[in-house]
Amino acid sequence: MTFLSTLRSFPRFLFGVATLLLTSALHAEKAPPPIRAEHVVLVVWDGMRPDFVRPDTTPVLHALATRGTFFNKNHSVYITSTEVNGAAIATGCYPNRTNILANIEFRPDIQPFRPVPTESSESCRIGDNLTNGKYIGVPTLAELIQQAGFQTAIAGAKPVALLHDRSINRSNSLDSVVIFAGKSSPDSAIIPINTTLGKFPASSTPPVISTTGSASSSAPIAPTNQLPKPNTLQNAWTTRVLTEELWRQSVPRFSTLWLSDPDSSQHLTQPGSDVALAGIRNSDNALGSVISALKAKGVFEKTAIFVVSDHGFSTTDQGMNLGTRLKKAGFTIVRGYHQKPKPEEILQVSLGGSFAFYVPDHDPEWTQKLTTFLQSTEFSGPIFTRLGLPGTFPLSAARLDAPHSPDLIFSSRWTNEENLHGTKGLFFSEGQMGGGGTHGSLSPNDVHNTLIASGAGIRVGFLDNLPTANVDVAPTILHLLGIAQTSRMDGRILQEALTDNPLPELVPVTKIIEATTPTWRQYLTITTLGESTYLDEGNATPIPQK
Repeated sequence: MTFLSTLRSFPRFLFGVATLLLTSALHAEKAPPPIRAEHVVLVVWDGMRPDFVRPDTTPVLHALATRGTFFNKNHSVYITSTEVNGAAIATGCYPNRTNILANIEFRPDIQPFRPVPTESSESCRIGDNLTNGKYIGVPTLAELIQQAGFQTAIAGAKPVALLHDRSINRSNSLDSVVIFAGKSSPDSAIIPINTTLGKFPASSTPPVISTTGSASSSAPIAPTNQLPKPNTLQNAWTTRVLTEELWRQSVPRFSTLWLSDPDSSQHLTQPGSDVALAGIRNSDNALGSVISALKAKGVFEKTAIFVVSDHGFSTTDQGMNLGTRLKKAGFTIVRGYHQKPKPEEILQVSLGGSFAFYVPDHDPEWTQKLTTFLQSTEFSGPIFTRLGLPGTFPLSAARLDAPHSPDLIFSSRWTNEENLHGTKGLFFSEGQMGGGGTHGSLSPNDVHNTLIASGAGIRVGFLDNLPTANVDVAPTILHLLGIAQTSRMDGRILQEALTDNPLPELVPVTKIIEATTPTWRQYLTITTLGESTYLDEGNATPIPQK
């Protein structure tokens, strides 16, 4: 039984099957709103699909959802990966404004010869130095709350937590702390934590090995000499850091807890596997610890809790060695440079369910050749190009248009077929085999992710059938805390999920846009609501020739 079917069994008066006309007032406020919650806690379950929110798999989260609001049509931001959505959740803005377009990017200003992980401490440090603290192009939620005079606490089992508070004016004070994968900002904050709780534990399973041999590429698999396990130790340690150390004196106005499961477990196996389900239960236990700590400190009733995932998840179907295919087609594909690139050397960055290509000097001829080749393949989904070439969408269609954007990005072609565990969602992957779990595509199984809110200021027993997105989380949290937006956000305030708001009816508008050539068709499904636009899915197929 899914959460949706369980929710429908509750009394109908608890729910409003209604929608809301949302105007520009949802994007900016002229005066501070009333305080609806004294505290907000944001808990991120990395990679959590909404169809696994069930009484048997997530008893704590399911109970929380029935006492709050379940966002039935929430959207991850494309590219549907961790760092992209970590920045989107943290800022309420899309990639073209956060400057985080992918987990791994070629940023010659940071590293002239090879792609860099966008969440790494080194990338953040160099990026901040180059931009006077604007590596993330807009203020984060934590920074805005600090500017309003309140403390924050960020604790993450993964380095992405560092993206949630990029303040370059941070003193050595422990008033507002960021813990990320066992490190801290400020540096001194980790010292007493290590003394009390011990150091950040080693991963339950050694680092994953991908079928292509490169980190962060698709279809990662566990080492053959050790069975995969959930990342229990690191998640439990990080949860204790938040609830026992960062909350030792009091619960700050805003806190974030980023858990690495079920993402870690699903990468090692597949969505729906026994290991993946154990990872989900692991995160559910961590959520229970957060709730228990809030109750013990007497602030549970004054707190709004948001549980969100950065993206959904899929299973790789057929493997394809993209580099070999491109080489046979006459392309010179590299994964990094040893010197200034030659005109024909196209840099490829693999991003799970999507791929980015950087063409030297943005050469239109080579970009067109690459586009034409991809449009002839069995594995290509929607293609986005800087130049908006025939049969492609411009990068702006996915809000990926930034000065450092790739010349071409494409999403793998997907189907809704099931994996070995009965979980829907397959797509082509890079490598010699399929069968692993990953994400990053425009499949609805990657795009549609989990969002649940409960507690102070949140409507009780409400199923929200309006389109929502990860970028809507930050403006909604500011609104609940009574803090006005001093920096424009792309997301909207989720008014329909807040108490004491009317629920007039309005049907969102969904349309399909296409880009075609005589031999190629690709589409995007887009839903609009007021000034907000949501990218639902996208796919492509060659057109058979007579």
